[in-house]
Amino acid sequence: QVQLVESGGGLVQPGGSLRLSCRAPRMIFSVFTGYVMGWYRQAPGKQRELVATITSGGKTTYADSVKDRFGISRDNSQKKIYLQMRSLKPEDTATYYCAADRDGQLYWGQGTEVTVSS
Repeated sequence: QVQLVESGGGLVQPGGSLRLSCRAPRMIFSVFTGYVMGWYRQAPGKQRELVATITSGGKTTYADSVKDRFGISRDNSQKKIYLQMRSLKPEDTATYYCAADRDGQLYWGQGTEVTVSS
């Protein structure tokens, strides 16, 4: 079973920055590289939405709402991915989930909360 562990959430003021991390402690390197990794988020009362994805080779995609503010990266050797968030807005407040996708099968972490508020 795929285990994903997120960290790095918290409270930040509007305009601030935050870096989320996700690790896959039980995966071996060769398995980790077979997954497209990503970040999703779910705000209270809303559906879960895609934030960003990254392939093993580093190809990235972003939601339009975060495209110029967030950066996703991965370290295959450490079996980790990151989400660098800048210029945060109150509407970025949500629980952020790490996800591993292989052939359409998604696995989720437990989520980490991000609150953007003054």
